[in-house]
Amino acid sequence: MKDWYLERYLFLVAGTVSSIGLALGFLVNSWGLILNLLVGINLILFAVTDFCPAAYLLKKLGIRSLKDQYGSTR
Repeated sequence: MKDWYLERYLFLVAGTVSSIGLALGFLVNSWGLILNLLVGINLILFAVTDFCPAAYLLKKLGIRSLKDQYGSTR
């Protein structure tokens, strides 16, 4: 996982949490589907504002984003 960057980890976290929410929603209680809603809101927030709570935590763990590794993409 040496070549992984922040955005890739975010997709991993979002997919994992969404899958867990889906499993909980179907197997345990329909309230588990709220996890999918939260993941969706978080993805929209990140796309629009470039802020994501999970990204903030991952940056604190030392994971660099593509922008940090290669400079501005514009």
